[in-house]
Amino acid sequence: MKYRFFSIPVALITALAALSLGAGHAARADEPKQHIDVGHLPQQATVVEDVIVPVPSEVFGVLDKLGSPNWHDVLRTERPKTPSARAETALLLGDIIAEGFVAVEAQDPEQVKKIGTTVLDLSQALGVRKAVVARSAAIIEFADKKDWPQVREELDGALTDVKQAMELLHDDELAQLVSLGGWLRGTEALTQVVDRNYTKDSAGLLHQPVLLDYFDQRLSQMSPRLRNDDVVAKIQKRLPEIRPLIGEADTDISKQSVSQIHDIVHDLVKAIAPTSLFTLP
Repeated sequence: MKYRFFSIPVALITALAALSLGAGHAARADEPKQHIDVGHLPQQATVVEDVIVPVPSEVFGVLDKLGSPNWHDVLRTERPKTPSARAETALLLGDIIAEGFVAVEAQDPEQVKKIGTTVLDLSQALGVRKAVVARSAAIIEFADKKDWPQVREELDGALTDVKQAMELLHDDELAQLVSLGGWLRGTEALTQVVDRNYTKDSAGLLHQPVLLDYFDQRLSQMSPRLRNDDVVAKIQKRLPEIRPLIGEADTDISKQSVSQIHDIVHDLVKAIAPTSLFTLP
């Protein structure tokens, strides 16, 4: 069985869901890869209650086969400050890791290095700094060398390490919010790219009903303390609006629907990373 996912990384991030963000496996040059075969995902992919969550680099590997969009137009260049609420910090951490994959696509070493530092700052606020110190240093090192496949691998690893560290601290719900934040930012970036260069195949990457249902279920089961957070509550309210826009299996997603999905996720990403949270680089 095959599902199309975008998570973020991972990414874009698998879109971008645990983020879900190693590089995607190779496809024949004369046969562009237009879907993700969940039977042949890389080792880093996660299976959660029968839901396959590909790492973000797997999704970006697919996007690499679908054209060469101007990723600099998609990339954010401001550096965020750390929110006061832990739920919002977790969402922002996922968002920023997904942003790292955008920076890799844009081949912007300075932004990748800033993102590596920001990942460390946000991880510290969540009590898992130790888990990503080596990854953050490696992201900066490989960005200096412009070794983009290796940067992707380190971003994937940072996401995995952060989530595992949170789970060891029994912060499973925050780990899920990291995944969700990455998926939202990844989907925002994906819809922006697809909307500008629309094809039915690229829009098909948005067909993720199982993943949407999974996030909706996880949000509904979270503790009242997290569900009552303003940003989490907004995401829980708006996420179901995406479901009818992606249609049923084998249904083409129209350009209008891509734009509508973008508007929804853009609104949610703004809530996760509002302008007030950003400082000039």
